[in-house]
Amino acid sequence: MDALLNLRQLVDDFFLFVQSKSIEIYNEFSLQHELGIFLREKLPDYRIQFERNVSYFTPDNKTIKKEIDITIFNEDKSEKYAIELKCPLNGQYPEQMYSFVKDIKFMEELKNRGFTRTAAVALVSDRPFYEGRNNEGIYRFFREEYSVYGCIFKPTGVGKNKDSIALTSRYDFIWQDLSDGRKYYIIEI
Repeated sequence: MDALLNLRQLVDDFFLFVQSKSIEIYNEFSLQHELGIFLREKLPDYRIQFERNVSYFTPDNKTIKKEIDITIFNEDKSEKYAIELKCPLNGQYPEQMYSFVKDIKFMEELKNRGFTRTAAVALVSDRPFYEGRNNEGIYRFFREEYSVYGCIFKPTGVGKNKDSIALTSRYDFIWQDLSDGRKYYIIEI
């Protein structure tokens, strides 16, 4: 078995599988569990776990989030992978985009704490996530540039234009088409 998993390929394969088998992904919970089931089937030599606390893997657990959506690791944890998932259903486009950025930052933090590879995945059903007339502020990263980088400010609510998330690298991505007008992206770190 390849010592370094290709998370991007695994997630792409998962979405192809979902489409070919007509598996319904109807919220973030179903995405997390269907992907977990798929990964267990594909990676029998690894542990696949859900909502694992960062502290299970590192004593340096001062991270932007505490729980990892999906972890993949071998027996001695010499190889460990993390996947964060977003599957927003109720609009709130700029706030959800900010949550995408938060997931990317979290994956950066885990990579810096010894994870082999990490990935942030978003599955969306609504066009305003990937296209629209307003391409200012946070929208430009997801609708125009298809790249997330730098210091990104909270777009709405309490802390608007004050709170921010600073990414250490630039992450280019492609919105991939799925059935029923849905799209997804994978940012592997």
